[in-house]
Amino acid sequence: MQSKPGEFLRLGIASLGTIGLATARAIDARQVPGMTLAAVTARDHEKAHANLHDFANPPAIVSIDELGALSDVIVECAPKAIFQDIAETALTNGCTFIPLSVGALLDRMELIDLAKKHGARIIVPTGALLGLDAVKAVSEGNVEMVKIE
Repeated sequence: MQSKPGEFLRLGIASLGTIGLATARAIDARQVPGMTLAAVTARDHEKAHANLHDFANPPAIVSIDELGALSDVIVECAPKAIFQDIAETALTNGCTFIPLSVGALLDRMELIDLAKKHGARIIVPTGALLGLDAVKAVSEGNVEMVKIE
């Protein structure tokens, strides 16, 4: 999904931990042209409000279910336990879904069908591709140990 000149893609960040907050700061500082920070999810809303207090354009702090309706693109920066919920809200709302927990996709190939059904996309960050390919290749055989650096 690409924004037209003068328009902004609405970014939703699922989880406002270390990675999510750094991403939010970069978007708020307009370091990514064509994108605005629309909404974030956080386990602790009070802490999230404190972390966002100095933002030029503070995003809405919402539940996972609300995130998909407010976003064009969702970046997942969350614990594995809520990965499925984030993926489903992104994909059923037709969003572009960028999971940072790429390994969680391996056991959830049905998400590809869900994306197709709703006109959504799943984008695997390039830094994760080598690791994902290696894990898939190794899973085909009898391996005692894998070390990726």
